[in-house]
Amino acid sequence: MNLNIYNTATRKKEIFEPQEPDTVKMYVCGPTVYNLVHIGNARPVVVFDTLFRILRYLYKDVVYARNITDIDDKIMKAAAENGEQISVLAARYAAEYDRDMAQLNALQPSIVPYATEHVGQMIAMTEKLVSKGHAYAAQGHVLFAVKSMADYGRLSNRSLDDMLDGARVEVAPYKKYAGDFVLWKPSAENEPGWDSPWGRGRPGWHLECSAMIETHLGNTIDIHGGGRDLVFPHHENELAQSECAHGGETYVRYWMHNGYVNIDGEKMSKSLGNFRTVRELLKKYSGEVIRFALLSAQYRSELDFSADLLEQSKSSLDSLYGALAKISEEQVPEPSLLESSAGFKALLDDLNTPMAVSELHQLAKQINKADDVKEVLQAKALMLALGDLMGVLQEDPETWFKGDSSEDSAWIEELIAARQQAKVDKQYARADEIREELNAKGIVLEDSKDGTTWRKA
Repeated sequence: MNLNIYNTATRKKEIFEPQEPDTVKMYVCGPTVYNLVHIGNARPVVVFDTLFRILRYLYKDVVYARNITDIDDKIMKAAAENGEQISVLAARYAAEYDRDMAQLNALQPSIVPYATEHVGQMIAMTEKLVSKGHAYAAQGHVLFAVKSMADYGRLSNRSLDDMLDGARVEVAPYKKYAGDFVLWKPSAENEPGWDSPWGRGRPGWHLECSAMIETHLGNTIDIHGGGRDLVFPHHENELAQSECAHGGETYVRYWMHNGYVNIDGEKMSKSLGNFRTVRELLKKYSGEVIRFALLSAQYRSELDFSADLLEQSKSSLDSLYGALAKISEEQVPEPSLLESSAGFKALLDDLNTPMAVSELHQLAKQINKADDVKEVLQAKALMLALGDLMGVLQEDPETWFKGDSSEDSAWIEELIAARQQAKVDKQYARADEIREELNAKGIVLEDSKDGTTWRKA
């Protein structure tokens, strides 16, 4: 029973083997908290939350860290525009991020380190790089000397010339080489800063993750994840500074990167006006629908996110929950049943979630058609077990179809009671009006010999 994952560093699929038996250390780059997060930010959360769930099934001890970047020029700019303290703005949006990700059924990571709580470790790593000849101070800055590392660029598979060509590299007279990147930079009096051997200043973005990983997970970790846009320069520079600080010791054993999210076939961007926040989408769709949509494509491929995809995802979940609702009994599947299933094997094959979703639909068909009680119970158990690994099918079917608003439920039940009374009083036109009123609000009534039930359309 092997987990196979595509390693960006080797550009091939490999059998995953943790450095320590039965223990996995994973780090995923989290948000820079200056605004509500968009759907592109949510994809790595859902992808690596799914991986976290699978790893917890396979291994006894899984330590998953996902950071919060709470010091950054974008945060400083947003705070200045709002007229508030940087720490207040960052704390607010960190809380909003947690709220949105919880709606997507994302588990809380084992560790959530904040950048500002690790500045001392960042300064110490920078001092180490300077002492080893991999960094130099210039005009209040400290820069990493990329030419001091013989294989710099191996993660992104780029030469130095390729990396400079078209890259957003800051041209500065204090740099020895244009591609050298900032580890530490000076802060003005009105900017946040910390005392250091090079004067009052703040850390560079790349340095933050390296220091947090070193502090909480050690010099070498098993898996480092993030979006494909982070391969260069962020992860390339993380790798460089960490391995040079630790005498060439391997920094990450498996690099994993998810593909981009496009909106209606176009790259998402504020300039195109197709920027979609998770909060905005949650006003119309449940978090589980959004998660299901994000899992509809294999994580390394680009995902075309659209209203049609969300509607398809809702329809799919309705179908799956409809099958689960047919039988109230539940049982836990034998491990051998789960591990031999096509869905589980698909998840172990580099998180092939589309194939796993297909297996969920096959199991739902089995429930809908089978007459054998044992077969139906096993199919339901397997659906729920696979759903747990993907973070879907987490609701009770009745709750799924009705929604979880007690206020709405009370109002709907009152109208159903009024409709029933209208029928008793032979006021059939009024009864039909109530049905249409509910239908217009997305509430479907289903009459049977046992009474009237309802669900959301």
